[in-house]
Amino acid sequence: METWQNIYSHFNVVAFEILGFKIHWYGIMYVIALLLALVLAKFFVKKFKINISNSMLDNYFIWVEIGVVLGARIGYILIYDSNTLWYLSHPWQIFNPYENGEFIGIRGMSFHGAIVGFLLATFLFCKKYKQNAWQYLDLVALSVPLAYVFGRIGNFLNQELFGRVTNVAWGIYVDNALRHPSQLYEAFLEGIAVFFVVILVKTRQKFTGELIIVYACAYSLARFICEFFREPDFGIGFVVFGLSMGQILSLVMFIIALLFYAYLKFKNKF
Repeated sequence: METWQNIYSHFNVVAFEILGFKIHWYGIMYVIALLLALVLAKFFVKKFKINISNSMLDNYFIWVEIGVVLGARIGYILIYDSNTLWYLSHPWQIFNPYENGEFIGIRGMSFHGAIVGFLLATFLFCKKYKQNAWQYLDLVALSVPLAYVFGRIGNFLNQELFGRVTNVAWGIYVDNALRHPSQLYEAFLEGIAVFFVVILVKTRQKFTGELIIVYACAYSLARFICEFFREPDFGIGFVVFGLSMGQILSLVMFIIALLFYAYLKFKNKF
């Protein structure tokens, strides 16, 4: 257990270097997550006989990835970063992977920002190609949760988004303080547990769009719970009523999802 508790002291966040460029474990996990999401999407299209062609799905994947990256990075800058005004006045620096001449990659991504970017990309894509947006969103709800697990493992390996101070035996030392490995809690609850909730609803799905709403609700609840074990964002801390920014955004996401659920259920009755 001592080796586990001190894993960060003998683990390198850089997996290897190529021509002077450092390849981080986080980046590798991110790529695995993307590819797994696409593979799962193609699997579920065949399994559930969803009317989406392979070429259309590949095209959609590109649109969504661009939306997610833009939304995640810009969302982080607007919500969490302490240098928001500087970035807004120097927008070309938002995606600058260099710091003091050293390649460090792009750091700081917001899940809720990624959601906004993803939704915008989806609706723009479906409008351009005359596709059913809710059908694509339901497919995403099936494909993303398990892939998301690797994203959180990437956070763990990158030694970021660590948990609150604790005395549990499986805690991890970060700056000489024992903390919850909250990234792994999130990998399980927000990824694996949410997937099983969505797949269960799929077996009795009543209308198109139901799965993405269930995913949004399940993820919001899982994230809200995990935030009790995760250290509040640096520079923000607890916002109100002892809740973190992540919890507040999750509550907003949950309420919006419920409103959409009521709308779609009412719409499909008539």
